[in-house]
This record gives sequence, C-alpha cells and structure tokens, in this order.
Amino acid sequence: MGQATPLRATALIVEDDAMQREMLCVLLEESGYQVIQCESAEAAERVLDNNAGALCLMLTDVQLAGRMNGVELAHVAKHRNPKLDVVVTSGRPLKQALPDGAKFWAKPWAPLDVLREAEIAQLS
Repeated sequence: MGQATPLRATALIVEDDAMQREMLCVLLEESGYQVIQCESAEAAERVLDNNAGALCLMLTDVQLAGRMNGVELAHVAKHRNPKLDVVVTSGRPLKQALPDGAKFWAKPWAPLDVLREAEIAQLS
C-alpha cells in the first residue's frame, strides 16, 4: 500500500493585477498552500460554488475585473463558508461594510503579513 499524501491547505487569491496575484501565489505556495487564482470576482464565485468548504483562506483586492468588487465577493465567500478566513485589501478606504469576521488590510502590506495570515488560517 502506498502512503497517503497529506491534504494541503487551499487559498483563493482574487486580484486583477497579474504581478501582485503572482507574488501572493508564490508566497502561499512556498508556505505549503495549494493556490487557486482568479482575476475577477465572478471567476472566484464559480470557485466558491464548487470548493467553498475546501478553502481556508481568501485574499481579495477591492477593485477587480468584472462587475462585482472584492467587498461584495467577501460577503458571498462568508455566506458560502462562514469559517473561511477572508482578507480584503485596498489602497483606498473602504466604502462598504465587510461581512462579520472578514479583515481589511490597507495597501501596502508586507509579505510577512500574508505569511502570518496563512498560518492563522491553517490553525482555524
């Protein structure tokens, strides 16, 4: 019999800036996460439809490609998985309320913040 491979924690990164999205993905992959990446909230919503319960962390920018923004996506994500660790980030102050339990990070944030949050999400 073969050995079972341990399940890796899964994160959803939603960012329309390709360089920032890639940087976040690399940070999390190097921390042992499996990463799903999207550039729009609509694409992320499809991921949530199929995998919300398997995710432990979602990082999203407020401004995204498509019609829905990151705050609206945070509400969808928390509705589908209330235990999901959700972080919304922006270079501007928020104009909409976040769902209960979601966190806001003002840009610029440090890569160490992402690594800390990844660790917290895995422990939750």
